[in-house]
Amino acid sequence: MTIPRREFLGIAGATGLLAATGNPLSAEAPERPLTNGERHPAPVSATWDMGWVDKVNGKQRAIFDSPGVSDGAALFRAVMWMNQHKEVYGTPRTDMSAVVVFRHEGIVLAMKSEYWKTYKVGKEMKMKDEKGKDVVKNPIEGPTDGAESKSPYNIPGFIAAGGIVLACNLAFGGLVAEVRQKEKLTREQADAKVRALLIPGVQLMPSGVFAALRAQEAGCNYIIGS
Repeated sequence: MTIPRREFLGIAGATGLLAATGNPLSAEAPERPLTNGERHPAPVSATWDMGWVDKVNGKQRAIFDSPGVSDGAALFRAVMWMNQHKEVYGTPRTDMSAVVVFRHEGIVLAMKSEYWKTYKVGKEMKMKDEKGKDVVKNPIEGPTDGAESKSPYNIPGFIAAGGIVLACNLAFGGLVAEVRQKEKLTREQADAKVRALLIPGVQLMPSGVFAALRAQEAGCNYIIGS
């Protein structure tokens, strides 16, 4: 389920959506000393949770950028990179920090399969399963029955293994705007509905570009993952 960028910006600007989807908090975050070679000062607002930056502390660091869907290839490549680094150099998992950023069309990978089924993501993206039918499940969502993921090749398992998953708030806002328009909801209703379908553990950042650049400032090497 996608919305043209120009149309989305028009909807967002007219409704104040861009300012409304960041889960703002009223209190300001206290300043803290710079860590891990940060080149920016500590956040001055608690609107965005930047605690993930401190978790980028491995000797080997990489950010896998996912502006497209590609069946979740960015996450697969992040795990592959860690496995191969261990194979070649014997690098322990604790010495590697991997960040995956979902942005632009890739934002749907941050959403639960319930969203994919309800809003026909597979049909929109022309994604077919092995039987030639429209895909109705997010390929990297992981278990949907409440079971703990045992595999790093899905979002919950990847996060449990120390990975970091970020998502673009601008692209997320596009989903909210489309749901609002389609279902005739208020901005608050649409935001709450779509936010409830975000996979737990995925952190929204002001934009995917911000997230990708901030990860690089924290020492991550960049690679396009999709």
